[in-house]
Amino acid sequence: MAQPPKRLRIGFIPEHFSTPLHFARTHFALDGDLIPEPLGTGALTTRLKLPSSEDQAFDVAIGLTEGFVADLGRSKTAGKEAGFGLVRTYVESPLCWAISTGAERGDVGGVGDLRGKRVGVSRVGSGSYVMAFVLADQQGWLEKGVDPFGVEVIGDFAALRKAVREGEGGNGGADFFMWEHFTTKHYWDCGELKRVGEIYTPWPSWMIAARDPKDVRLGGIVEKINQGVKYYLEHKQEAVQHITSTMKYSKEDAEAWMGTVKFAEDVRGVDVGVVDETVKVLRKAGVLTEAAGGSEHMVAIKRS
Repeated sequence: MAQPPKRLRIGFIPEHFSTPLHFARTHFALDGDLIPEPLGTGALTTRLKLPSSEDQAFDVAIGLTEGFVADLGRSKTAGKEAGFGLVRTYVESPLCWAISTGAERGDVGGVGDLRGKRVGVSRVGSGSYVMAFVLADQQGWLEKGVDPFGVEVIGDFAALRKAVREGEGGNGGADFFMWEHFTTKHYWDCGELKRVGEIYTPWPSWMIAARDPKDVRLGGIVEKINQGVKYYLEHKQEAVQHITSTMKYSKEDAEAWMGTVKFAEDVRGVDVGVVDETVKVLRKAGVLTEAAGGSEHMVAIKRS
């Protein structure tokens, strides 16, 4: 007797952007297992590329555009199989990356103080890593043969916060790190961190990647996510309640974030122009080289 197919394992970052996914599961019986990955997009890509038989492997992942594109470009440069393809667009609006340090740090007062400092990142290739170099490019700090920062691979958000509080004096921590604005704001408000500045992604911020873009089960997942987004748009107070009861956001911050984000009302497909523009910026920032290629090997399902 044939075994029923396994449910798709869907990796996501457990932040406020996951609210429509929560609704897709609770109200529309999303036919897949939502699995949180707090280490971010770099960890999502790693788990997408694990053998499907491994318990930690993902079939689908919902993460940051820059992290997915950077990983696909580096794989191409190294002559390796990509391991996944971009299949859907989740969030159309850009992401605001906050730049933070420890509240008591006197050596970091503004963005101009960051050159030559140590940036803490969750993983090499993560959004926190990629955007540090986009920041360096915007500031004019990229010089051939000279690194704009020292890079310290720290781990998750809690570890990054600890690293910048303890990092002064070169004792193995970090001098600053970058994370999404509203996730970070609570820690400015409570006096744990200090805001240094911010930078927006020059591209739509979230996409959906799949290990096997031809998996027929993806169609059902897409429909449920679309329903989750629609429910989110029509039930804002329920969304606020979910965010404030499960994450460290105030009602005011949740509502402020909701005024800035634009989820794709139909997540089907990926705009190749968006991916090529992202590649262009990442090349200029020194994250990718010309050998990384472009959307032709990254986008598995195009928007019509």
